[in-house]
Amino acid sequence: MTSSDSLLYEVALGMIPGVGNLFTRLLISYCGSAKAAFTTPAGRLLKIPGIGQNFVQSFSTHQTTALRQAETTLQLAEQQQVQLLFYTHPNYPTRLKQIADAPCLLYYKGTADLNHQKMIGIVGTRQATEYGKRITEKIVADLKKHNPVIVSGLAYGIDIFAHRAAVAAGLPTIGVMASGPDIIYPAVHRKTVEKMLENGGILTENTFGTKPDAPRFPARNRIIAGLGDCTIIVEAALKGGALITADIAHSYHKDVMAVPGNIDASVSEGCNFLIKTNKAAIYTGYQDLEELLNWDNALAAPAVKPSKSLLYHPEEFEPEEWQIIQLLLTTKEELMDNISWKVQIPVSRLASVLLGLEFKGVVKSLPGKKFALV
Repeated sequence: MTSSDSLLYEVALGMIPGVGNLFTRLLISYCGSAKAAFTTPAGRLLKIPGIGQNFVQSFSTHQTTALRQAETTLQLAEQQQVQLLFYTHPNYPTRLKQIADAPCLLYYKGTADLNHQKMIGIVGTRQATEYGKRITEKIVADLKKHNPVIVSGLAYGIDIFAHRAAVAAGLPTIGVMASGPDIIYPAVHRKTVEKMLENGGILTENTFGTKPDAPRFPARNRIIAGLGDCTIIVEAALKGGALITADIAHSYHKDVMAVPGNIDASVSEGCNFLIKTNKAAIYTGYQDLEELLNWDNALAAPAVKPSKSLLYHPEEFEPEEWQIIQLLLTTKEELMDNISWKVQIPVSRLASVLLGLEFKGVVKSLPGKKFALV
């Protein structure tokens, strides 16, 4: 099967009603690939945990239509130079693979590396003040020596200031959108997007023609939170998208920072609240970020602190075993289904690989079908 043939089925899978990100990963974990999911008999699909008769019937009914829609999507992607990145694609952001509700398919147009070594999210209120604009520009300028990718949401206010500051500093910047890749919203930011595409890009989980409806913005925010090594909130009210992004990043166990502001200003209430409740570290200068992420020691000698990773050597394990070890070194413990989709080993095969690692005394099973390193 060619890569384009595989992609057709991968795109089509998400176009079947009721097949969201969770069911997509579930089907591929048990069937082995998107195409295999389309050809697996109904009886075998029913044996997958969580799959019922209604789902199987709907899945069968809508396959032909979904494949036609997928063909159109592939044509549009080629015409508009948009990359379609299924979660098994090597260019799919590794940072998002660690998140349970990550999108299975991304639409990406641009030149920036989605797996860049350093990525920082910068978001804030649409009603930004001159102080907010100045601080945003200073943050980006100060971080230039680290050459991070700046991630934001293309919105009015802090978001667009962050993108423009990155362009001015020559840093790659990615705009995560709540619309399809062909709909720039707000439209007045199109000129900025054109500059971003030269050294950065635009990213969305929504297919062509999708309008930026209200529910899509919180979904967009989770991608921003997932991509950044740290999310910096510059100005934010107590309610709004910036605080949603901060909460999501916090739930992902990602670092969050907030710029303190005037206690009399409504646009600073959100940042001050995040700092007060210990949901965000305070940002008073780039040194705070360097210390939080250990960037200031990036060129220093390796830390003396012993690492569990030193106990394992890749040459001692099979490639599939080593993938699992690397994953568990990062996540500490993981559900079996999550291991399956993150390392791309079907559940049917994964059970025996995990058993082999248990026999070797490397992996232990935990309650609830979870696994961790010994």
